[in-house]
Amino acid sequence: MERPISAMLAPVKRTSPSRWPRHLASLLWVLSATTPFFGASAAESRTEANVPVELAFSAQRPHADPFHEVTLDLLFTAPNGARLKVPAFWAGGTTWKARYASAVPGTHRWQSECTDQQDAGLHGVTGTIEVIPYRGENPLYRHGPLRVAADRRHFAHADGTPFFWLGDTWWMGLTKRLAWPGDFHTLAADRRAKGFNVVQIVAGLYPDMPAFDERGANEAGFPWETNYARLRPEYFNAADRRIAYLAEQGFVPCIVGAWGYHLPWLGAENLRRHWREIIARWGAWPVVWCAAGETAMPFYLSKTKAADSERQRREWTEIMRFIHATDPFGRLVTCHPSQTARTSVTDPSVLDFDMQQTGHGSPARRHAALARQGWEAQPVMPVISGEARYEALEIKPTLTAREAREAFWAHLINSGCAGHTYGANGIWQVNRRGQPYGQSPGGNNWGTTPWDEAMRLPGSEQLGRAKRFLESLPWSQFAPLPDTAAWAERQNEPSLGGQPAGNVGASDPLVTPYACGLGDRLRLVYALAPRAVSVQTLRASARYRVTHFDPVTGGRAPAASVLTGAKGEVRIEPPPHGHDWVLLLEAE
Repeated sequence: MERPISAMLAPVKRTSPSRWPRHLASLLWVLSATTPFFGASAAESRTEANVPVELAFSAQRPHADPFHEVTLDLLFTAPNGARLKVPAFWAGGTTWKARYASAVPGTHRWQSECTDQQDAGLHGVTGTIEVIPYRGENPLYRHGPLRVAADRRHFAHADGTPFFWLGDTWWMGLTKRLAWPGDFHTLAADRRAKGFNVVQIVAGLYPDMPAFDERGANEAGFPWETNYARLRPEYFNAADRRIAYLAEQGFVPCIVGAWGYHLPWLGAENLRRHWREIIARWGAWPVVWCAAGETAMPFYLSKTKAADSERQRREWTEIMRFIHATDPFGRLVTCHPSQTARTSVTDPSVLDFDMQQTGHGSPARRHAALARQGWEAQPVMPVISGEARYEALEIKPTLTAREAREAFWAHLINSGCAGHTYGANGIWQVNRRGQPYGQSPGGNNWGTTPWDEAMRLPGSEQLGRAKRFLESLPWSQFAPLPDTAAWAERQNEPSLGGQPAGNVGASDPLVTPYACGLGDRLRLVYALAPRAVSVQTLRASARYRVTHFDPVTGGRAPAASVLTGAKGEVRIEPPPHGHDWVLLLEAE
């Protein structure tokens, strides 16, 4: 029998299960605010810090069109005096629900506010939630949801603990093609074991398909009625358990509200309603908001592409303002672009971080150049590649783990090491065995690798090893250090700073090594080819500890000591494995 959401959302690991009753250990404590026990006031609940709690309300008056006629909010007052207006959502029938989470211990008081003030089941109901310290092991609850770190370059949990973003791409992970619960749990377990901590997932309005394509349905159908008259709570009720499960497993759900080209079909007002629903249902979880995918890209077959693109860029910017204004929890907001989030909006101040799409077929230097562009742009914000080279993507030639790995290192080092999102072809669109996704409206077919085979592609393991290596270093203090590393013997390498001088192939061994680190104290260098590297601007005539990291196996060669020259330069030979390599230099 399928578990209810409340049972599904128990923390990843509890230190002392016996200290907390099983029904209270769940992440959701469902209340009916109109039951005789609670009456119309003084409804009480208890939850742990940062763990969502759910309140349920039952309408006492009939509503012919609940979606349009009724708006319900809960006004919370926290123990520290903070006031939050938490949107509720229609869950179907006569039921409305609201979800709340807070890191602030103590008694939180709330009162419902409904547009139908005559409905005693929805308006004027009061209650309290007691928040106690969290005692589990889930880092998203122990340390809190994500925020931008104090340096404005990296991510951190709410308590300041650094967070290295390693995302995986599940664009169509809410569809029934990734079956619940078996397939979904299997993929989550694999990604968690490899060290992924973010899942990028679309809330029902997908890429690579027209509206209401059967490939986009979940177990309950589509998120909207086919004439866009109203949202369908059945769809979102089914999606709830998947989002909740990701949070339970320690993943940050990076929720993409819609692919950008759905805006001309729904209109901006309906997309605001769509986003209010998303915020009301999932905002209490430790999520990140991605307003739209390929935000300004028009539909593949549009006959008014220029006008659609400009409209999307303008109206999605305003929808992002709406997201900020509506979300009481202050979750981070970005958008997924065709190139950069900054150029996908009319006002970059609506972005908390710059998500980039750096090119599936682009050479490594192009990924590096976009990263540097993001690092140098104003206003300052973290920069990540949210879509790079999908492993096994069937372009010419088909992309391999090497291309995915190169994109990771080339972008990461030049963007300041905030993080990166990996993608495997077969997972993002959920190919099934004997039932591949098929063609996009533009006629492309990206490949037939089944999702469970794509799950085992080597690139995901290699990026997980890279994350573990970086987390052993003070990565959250790193900054790009361009022009501080070069090949020991130069061979007419292209410059990083200019535009790519033609596509010289996915693997581009002529590109100068990339470097980042902490001034002259620590230097991290990525080299695309097994050639000797010259590192400059180190301390003069000083000893450094040298470590070779193998980006394929995750192995580290035993540390050795080297002496720099009088100008702070040193030559380091490559390891013998014969492929790209990572060099770490630490001042002794």
